[in-house]
Amino acid sequence: MFLTPETSEPEQAEHRTDHINMGIPSFSVSTHLVLLSILISLSIRGEAAEYRYHFCSNQTFSPNSAYQSNLNNLFSFLNANSTREAGFYNTTVGQTQTPENTVYGLFLCRGDLATIECQDCVSASTKEIVRLYCPEEKEAVIWYDECMLRYSNRSFFSIMEYEPSKILWNLLDITEPNRFIQLAEKTLSDLVPGAAANALSGAKRFGTKETKFTDSQTLYNLVQCLPDLSSFDCNRCLREAITNLSTAFRGKRGGRVLNPSCNVRYEVFAFYHVQAVPAPGPGPKGKGKSSKVIAIVIAVTIAASVVLVILLYCFRRRRARMKSNDIKEENAQKSDGLPNYHAASEITNVESLQFDFGTIEVATNKFSDDNKIGEGGFGKVYKVRRIKTHFLRFLVLKISKYSKFTAYKNEINSNLKSFQSWDFINSAKGTILQPI
Repeated sequence: MFLTPETSEPEQAEHRTDHINMGIPSFSVSTHLVLLSILISLSIRGEAAEYRYHFCSNQTFSPNSAYQSNLNNLFSFLNANSTREAGFYNTTVGQTQTPENTVYGLFLCRGDLATIECQDCVSASTKEIVRLYCPEEKEAVIWYDECMLRYSNRSFFSIMEYEPSKILWNLLDITEPNRFIQLAEKTLSDLVPGAAANALSGAKRFGTKETKFTDSQTLYNLVQCLPDLSSFDCNRCLREAITNLSTAFRGKRGGRVLNPSCNVRYEVFAFYHVQAVPAPGPGPKGKGKSSKVIAIVIAVTIAASVVLVILLYCFRRRRARMKSNDIKEENAQKSDGLPNYHAASEITNVESLQFDFGTIEVATNKFSDDNKIGEGGFGKVYKVRRIKTHFLRFLVLKISKYSKFTAYKNEINSNLKSFQSWDFINSAKGTILQPI
């Protein structure tokens, strides 16, 4: 195990900024535009992978050998599969007849990265591992902030290996170091069950969590395992890494453990895409309550819509009926006193032709002789004024006594068969209508 201090990313950014600001020469507008376009293209593509550490074995291969050829093919296969959503891929290149030339390799990208960021890191690692660090070694592993690359002349798939390992820590101190390291250890430990339990084929073994240390400082935490490990091995690897991290040093603002099977890290700055990938584990406690609220809102909305449709239908029917009545009244006014046969055809019996005495009195102008038409066997007959709520402009009113009402009903019922137009004013005193 190796322990090495590392400069935090905020510090590196400060140093780079100071260096750039020392003296910027004067450029033309066109030059600034060119530089701006270059910066935009670089930002779209993403930053270069940040190298952290590597390890090379003592076994070597010869230049232009079968092992080197297989290694180059391995790099091609890894690059070709670096856009997988899982951010992980392993493969073997070589023949079973010559196991000494067989190469086993894999890559693992940080769980929160987009596929293009993973692709960039894998591409950088396959180029730099041989060219810069392990030019002829048969076994090697290299770590970046964004990914890990490993290959060997022996199979190591689905095997938990803690060596070689590396511990790195932030150079800056933290206030209240004991409380800080306890918080970091607890938060990292809380992430282990979720990451280790996620055993679905091709699923990421990855988790992140943010915790408040002070009002102005947030603690960022990350754990990750190889997806091909068992839940037991992933759990064991992560817990051993957390123990080593918490006992190796105290009082620093950040630290990480790197090994071939898992890695853990904590910092007081965001070193991953916050909330890009939530930590695996059980769903939120309020999920059931939220579902009930959503169901209630949907039900109320549907009910309100149904009521609104019904009210709109009733309103339109009422408007249509009122419009129809207006048309009927207008047609009656234009008939020059002639009966409206269509409107009156609905009258089928004499009871429907009865009205109260006050209405009769108004219609006959208090039984004025000017309105009197004549007399018959059952009483006087009057011409009456049109009432607004009825159809006919004129009608003939017959006033009779109770004793003669039944006989007159029979007369009217017989006349209904031949007269289709009636108007109706009723009286408790026995007032009835005579057909016009």
